[in-house]
Amino acid sequence: MRLFLLLAAITTTALAQDVHVKVDPHGPGSIASTTDYTTIQQALDHHPFAPAGSRVIIEIVPGTYHERIIVTQNHNNITLLGLGKSPEDVIISNSLNAKTAGGTFFTETAEINGDAFEADNLTFENTAGNTGQAVAAAVRGDHAVFKHCRFLGHQDTLFADYGRQYYIDSYIEGGVDFIFGNAAAVFDHVELHANGPGYLTAQSRTDPNQPTGYVITNSKVTTSLEASTGAPHDVTALGRPWRPYARVVFMNTELPAQMNPAGYTVWSRNDPVPPQAWYAEYNNSGPGWQPTQRPAWEHMLTAKEATAFEPQNFLKGSDHWNPIAAAAKLP
Repeated sequence: MRLFLLLAAITTTALAQDVHVKVDPHGPGSIASTTDYTTIQQALDHHPFAPAGSRVIIEIVPGTYHERIIVTQNHNNITLLGLGKSPEDVIISNSLNAKTAGGTFFTETAEINGDAFEADNLTFENTAGNTGQAVAAAVRGDHAVFKHCRFLGHQDTLFADYGRQYYIDSYIEGGVDFIFGNAAAVFDHVELHANGPGYLTAQSRTDPNQPTGYVITNSKVTTSLEASTGAPHDVTALGRPWRPYARVVFMNTELPAQMNPAGYTVWSRNDPVPPQAWYAEYNNSGPGWQPTQRPAWEHMLTAKEATAFEPQNFLKGSDHWNPIAAAAKLP
């Protein structure tokens, strides 16, 4: 019996090994290969499936990949790993906007629907520029982790739409509503860069009981805007509610002078005040941190209240997921 259990343990360990494949535009790969491919989508479509408890790790050599990629719902436990020295070395790029694609939700450079997706050391970009909605990445999977990643666009850069998502040591750039959707997402040690006036977030919680929302913590907001004149069209705001019960928390984050003194705003001038959205701040810093200028309906959290929004608490869920531990396993 002991021998049987030992053999079973060895077999299980062997089966749980990760599957590694490589993407190299100049390599020998093809759709007939099982280890080498010339495009990222080839690797996503034709890689061997990994056994339970393991991952498919797609290692991408440096270069700019002009393609749209889709991680389907039946492709869980996928890791995209850039092999360059920095995220700038591996770029997944496209340039569709809503007008040319037929709507916002057809523009994404990367569409991620599988659970337990991971990306490390690469860039997702939509180069359509200031031409309307143009998504760099749409994320609709649970247990998603992005580490050392860049997301580049202008309007609607990152569609963080569904599931629990953790962004760590990353950079997100845009102008209008450039993080939007209804995921439960934490952005930890990230730089949010406003390349035009507008809104950093447009969260879309539709019910006050949903455990969703955005938390930006231990981070920094930067901007390409000139020094603010105080006019709304010259500044960026922390967020506005895409749906009635939007929830966003900024805490322990440095804010620039070009921040709207009100912090958060309503969606449009005709919306009721106070809004039904739940917006909060805690222990921010920088010239844009002006708590006395914030509206009365914004929440100023205590230290005790803020603990509920730390990554390991906000994203825990009923399965006790630990996003910090998951991210630590990446390089």
